[in-house]
Amino acid sequence: MADRWASVWRFVRNGALLGFAALVIANVYVQWATAAVTFERVQDVPPRPTAIVLGTTTLHGMPSQELAERLQAAAELYAAHKVQAIIVSGSSSAREDEPGVMAHWLIGRGVPAAIITEDPLGVRTRATMERAAHVYGVRAAVVCTQAYHLPRALILARKAGIDAVGLVGDPGAAMRHSMREIVARGAMLLETLIWPVH
Repeated sequence: MADRWASVWRFVRNGALLGFAALVIANVYVQWATAAVTFERVQDVPPRPTAIVLGTTTLHGMPSQELAERLQAAAELYAAHKVQAIIVSGSSSAREDEPGVMAHWLIGRGVPAAIITEDPLGVRTRATMERAAHVYGVRAAVVCTQAYHLPRALILARKAGIDAVGLVGDPGAAMRHSMREIVARGAMLLETLIWPVH
């Protein structure tokens, strides 16, 4: 019996170590693979036809600080003539309409409504990128989100067939490696291997 429990313990321990190593490798790879196309200053961003703003929390019709940072990045890209169109992507429900809030925020800061496309089905980062490519015909874009989220978003954009670069929405802020994002990067790589984007 003791030998059996020792074998089970070794199996669990080795599995946990393997999983931890896989997460570390996935995170290092995602950071390395996107470093050259990640920018903190608008003037350094190569021009692209479209900016993609990834949705996050809204409250009572107003964007959260994180979302406002992403939107500000897109507004600055437009003002600098780096992009000609903006897709605002998020979830839409009877309670909160993320794309509508995002579009309203941009319009209030001088971005023409005519260049803004609202994607109400961008419920996940992967869904946003797949829909940008296959529904809205995006082939090249600047992705606007926070530094901690941008590497994964850029990988997913590439998997969807988009020539993507990224503008950090919170330049100078400390990198936030939340456990959720660390795990999400590993899950993303596994998911794209099992279910590749077409």
